[in-house]
Amino acid sequence: MNELFRRMLFLPEQASTVARDVDFLHYIIITTTMVAATLIFGTAAYFLIRYRRRSETEVTRKVQGTLGWEVLFVGLPLTTFLVWFFMGYHDFIRMQTPPPDAMDVYVVGKQWMWKFTYPEGPNAIGVLRVPVGKPVRLLLTSRDVIHSFYVPAFRIKQDALPGAYTQTWFEVTKPGSYRVMCAEYCGLKHSEMWAEVVALSPEDYEAWMQEQRRGMVARRDATPSALERESPRKPARQAARYDAQQPHGELMSGERGTLAERGERVAAERGCLKCHTVDGTAHIGPTWLDLYGRRERLTSGETVVADEAYLTESMMKPQVRIVAGFEPVMPTYLGVLEAAEVAALVEYIKTLRSARLETIRSEGPAYEPVGGK
Repeated sequence: MNELFRRMLFLPEQASTVARDVDFLHYIIITTTMVAATLIFGTAAYFLIRYRRRSETEVTRKVQGTLGWEVLFVGLPLTTFLVWFFMGYHDFIRMQTPPPDAMDVYVVGKQWMWKFTYPEGPNAIGVLRVPVGKPVRLLLTSRDVIHSFYVPAFRIKQDALPGAYTQTWFEVTKPGSYRVMCAEYCGLKHSEMWAEVVALSPEDYEAWMQEQRRGMVARRDATPSALERESPRKPARQAARYDAQQPHGELMSGERGTLAERGERVAAERGCLKCHTVDGTAHIGPTWLDLYGRRERLTSGETVVADEAYLTESMMKPQVRIVAGFEPVMPTYLGVLEAAEVAALVEYIKTLRSARLETIRSEGPAYEPVGGK
């Protein structure tokens, strides 16, 4: 039945663990609405014939409503919509909650291409390689305007916003190549902004990753013929050649080492370590040791989890949510840090973990605030 409905509705193949559930909700809604529409039109046709006016003097009888009919006509549609809501809410929560063991991939949208960075170090343009049967969390941002990462075969779609990180996840169920599109109009070549997800067996993926780690594939310095072999589809090749011509590569393809190692270099070069420590010592800003995943109390009284979204916001808009006990002295890095540098810093902060079993709230700054407060 699933395959029959999918073909009848002209839906793409189901290639992720959530695709079948999304389609099932689609089938339920379509079937219910079609059955309800048939009943409504059938009843209307029956009433039109059965209770038609038979003479000029015939008068319509007065119909007295009852509580039972009122409950039926109000309760049945309400119940139907509530069932749809709870089914959709269950699927939404599942699709917005990546499994704890999901592997991370940083995604940057840019007019008009998709770029991917793995924490282990490799970079890719237009092609995202993932292992089958492994949850993959995508951390998305944009370099210019709003884009939307859409994979029809996976039934996932998530906006990529400038100066912020959003997330989505998927788990591919079978090897193959799957189209990635931009679902948010982003300019002249919006229709050409697509890439592909290449799902490999775990063994093939590990072999590819080992090859990348050895530095055998350097995409930015690849010749056009090599790019063609990597991605035979025209838009991906054009995106790769366009990126190679840019003065500053978004993904720092020429850098060596893992993303966390790049982040350590970025922290030193950008002056982050002048205000933040990595060993737990109190300083001008909160220490980065055990910062990732920590619950921080803000000056507003609310509590926030220091995840990728919050860490990125703290770099781009540091005055929006300030940790309690610290002064609003951090400058904005919006337009200063490249998206890849932000990703590298976040990965570096993730690695700064102590041997303690639990973390504590950030202590105050190691300087005397102005006015002695």
